[in-house]
This record gives sequence, structure tokens and C-alpha cells, in this order.
Amino acid sequence: MRNGGNRQMGRLAAAVLCGSIALAAPAWAQDVAPKAKGIESEGYQWNKMEGEKVEALDLKGDPKRGEEAYEVCSACHLPSGAGRPDGTFPQLAGQHKSVLIKQIADIRAGRRDNPIMYPFAKTLTDPQELADVAAYLETLPIPPNNGKGPGGAHLKEGKELYDRDCVKCHGANGEGSEKDFYPVLAGQHYQYLLRQIREIAHGKRRNANPDMVKVVKGYTDEQLQAVTDYMSNISWPKRSAKPAK
Repeated sequence: MRNGGNRQMGRLAAAVLCGSIALAAPAWAQDVAPKAKGIESEGYQWNKMEGEKVEALDLKGDPKRGEEAYEVCSACHLPSGAGRPDGTFPQLAGQHKSVLIKQIADIRAGRRDNPIMYPFAKTLTDPQELADVAAYLETLPIPPNNGKGPGGAHLKEGKELYDRDCVKCHGANGEGSEKDFYPVLAGQHYQYLLRQIREIAHGKRRNANPDMVKVVKGYTDEQLQAVTDYMSNISWPKRSAKPAK
């Protein structure tokens, strides 16, 4: 097993940070990420093609090796990649390889602030492992039982906003775009989506796409809730698992 020591520590950190009992994480699980320039910086360029991200994108990922490397991540994101319905950890199954590689690379570089994820992202020690994990996660079917919004009247307003402002990039089924690095939204948890869109709207997600910031920064919080409610209820049949009978 490559990097077996890092994996073992990663599993222990995951058990501590994601377990039901609140404990202080070991010192080696509390690494502080570097601070790369983000959207708050002059001259910020979204998705600049450089560094290990480009190297990983140019490599062919091996899902079998990726499954092994994903063991560190599965304590929080679950073996199925389903994440947590309460939105503490996102749904990763079926996500585009390009999006996964970009987000992990941004966390590792400190362009996306995620202090809980950072120590685990560091266990993927080379671009090939990034490519392998992303290839594995993309093969997993999107679970049908994600955490959904409250529904009701919100859904109509949310669909109107989505069709007006979001469908061009994220698609009618929430399928996103691997080529353009737009994430799959289908099957994602409502609470996670709401937290992220609020951070984007308020300029707190440092690796955000400026084009998306322009779209959502004028939304009221009620509109943010409505559109994410709708997002949490759409599905992409191509990659979605069939509900159990």
C-alpha cells in the first residue's frame, strides 16, 4: 500500500473527527493549511491551470487504486460517497473527476478554506493519487436519499430561479460540466448546498467562480433557500442509483 503510514494516521484522524464522540484531534490532524490567494485578492483568476491540478488532470486515474486511497475519506463521506444528510459532509459519489481534482487541489493549496478536510487531503501525496480517487468517486452511483429541503412553495420559486440563473452551467438535471469544472448538483444535500451558496454570495468561499458570485450576491436569503431547495430535489438519471423498492 502506498503511503501506508499516512493512511493509518488519516483513518485515526477521521475516526476522531467524524465519530459520534467529540474528542480533541491528535496534533498531527490539526495541520494548518497554507493560504493561497483567493477571490479577495486583486488579480484573482478562477481555476487557473497550474500546479498539481494540471498534473492530475493529465493522468489516467485508476479506480481500483482510488478505492484504496478513498478509505481515509470514507469515515466522513461514507463508503458509498453519500456524505451526511445534515450537510456536514458533502455527497461525492458521481461527481466529475475534474471538479474533485480541482477542489482537493484548492484545499491542499489553501485556496479553499476547509480545516477539517485539509489533513486528509494531504494524505493524497501525489497527482496520481488525486487522479485515482477522483476516478473512483466518479464511478459511484449517486445515492437517491440525499438530505432534501423543506419543499412546498419554495420549490416553485426555486425552479424559476434555477431555470433563469443556473441551468445554463449546471444543466436541467443538475449534471454540471466536467469540461468546464461545473459540479454535479444532483443528489447533493440541501444543508450543504445552502451553506456553500451563502458563502459564495457573501464572498466567503475564496475559490468561488466570480461569475457565480455575480449571479447570487443579489439574492435574498429566502431566495438562496428556495433555489437550493430545488437543487436538492433534482436528479440525474445517468448517474443516479435507483431507489430501493
